[in-house]
Amino acid sequence: MAEPSATSGVTEINQENRTLRDLVEIYRHLSGLALQDADIGTVAELIARRTAVTVAVISQKMGILAAASPGESYEHSVQYVHDHLIHPRLAHLLAMAGKTRRALRLPDPARNAAMIVAPILIGDTVPAYLVSLFVPPVEDVPEQSEDTHLLIAEHAATICGVILARERVITSAGSQVRDDLIEGLLSGSGRDHDEVVRWAHHLGFDSERNHRVLSVLIEAPPGGSERSKLVAEHAAAATARLFVAQSPDAITAVRAREVIVVLSEPATPGTGIRAEQLGALCVQRLGALFPDVGVSIGIGGGFREPAHIARSYEEARRTNEAIRRLGRRGAVVAFDSLGISHLLLQVPDPEALREFANDILGEVLRHEQEHQSKYVATLKCYFQENNSLRRAAERLHVHPNTITYRVRRVEEITGLDLENYRDRLAVQVALEILETLGEAEV
Repeated sequence: MAEPSATSGVTEINQENRTLRDLVEIYRHLSGLALQDADIGTVAELIARRTAVTVAVISQKMGILAAASPGESYEHSVQYVHDHLIHPRLAHLLAMAGKTRRALRLPDPARNAAMIVAPILIGDTVPAYLVSLFVPPVEDVPEQSEDTHLLIAEHAATICGVILARERVITSAGSQVRDDLIEGLLSGSGRDHDEVVRWAHHLGFDSERNHRVLSVLIEAPPGGSERSKLVAEHAAAATARLFVAQSPDAITAVRAREVIVVLSEPATPGTGIRAEQLGALCVQRLGALFPDVGVSIGIGGGFREPAHIARSYEEARRTNEAIRRLGRRGAVVAFDSLGISHLLLQVPDPEALREFANDILGEVLRHEQEHQSKYVATLKCYFQENNSLRRAAERLHVHPNTITYRVRRVEEITGLDLENYRDRLAVQVALEILETLGEAEV
């Protein structure tokens, strides 16, 4: 067997030296990208250009985070990766590399070829993979050995991990700043008006439009288990997504059992979805997705100045807490629509309200249960029409004499005189209590 000539030995050494120099240069460029705040797309472009292969960064869910092919556009590269890499067996191949925590040369069943898969690590997690798909070599680009390709892929994956980790930190920090700004607006802790305006505008608040704050209270399924808490968290996240999807400029904050939404009203009256409609849609969607989760929504008063965000939130919160305390699960209540109910809802003990209403109209309610009469509805309509027998009769589609009879009958049952201011006021308050508690059709 002929021994290798000295010339061939020198050639091999020179080739190894060139390969080593290329490897060192690629390493240096990759490390430089991490220092230059580059993104993972730039890493993919560098590897594709220097190794003459198509490179992609694939997420755990098979999403294409970045792609690059020598001499091709980004769009063409993404399409190429989608057509030649994304297939049912890919998840299994990625998992293999993820378990080893190192770059592997694996078969590419979609093209009957091979590819290198390098897991991208952030701490102990593998959020993505760097994949090299081999294509015919490009002229004037030196070919690397298999081991060299593996080394390059591993180092590139390390750099991608550094970049992704940095992006996570930046995103987390930005999210924390955003949350702090929202909390400052909701609490009214701004030091002066200009500061509050800056905070609001930084969050995308449009001072040219009216806004309202919604407080969405989320009640976890019964049991208090970890699963119940997790379901409630998912319901809260889904609530925030729903409002942003329906109103992209909505400002949301998610707490442990509450989602707060600063919602802009339609620019033109009569167009778009109003806060009450979105609230009802939210209750409906959550009821379908999370049937065991309780939800109620309080809507604060309208405002245009950012300084009034805290007031509207306080109105929404107090309204929501009160209606939940009264057992009105699934209710959507606007503060502006409460009227005297706003005061009634501030009573700590709902039983005290029930006792008052029962003292005034208890006999009437019992009479209605026995005889299916319409006294409560008649009284409500009669008072709403400012004691007009004719208008009340028109609304209820009865003769005015029927209204007269029912009013007089109430006086007989209760012993009250509805011509007397105090008696009439007591009956009106009792009717409002019954409506607020939702315990009678009025």
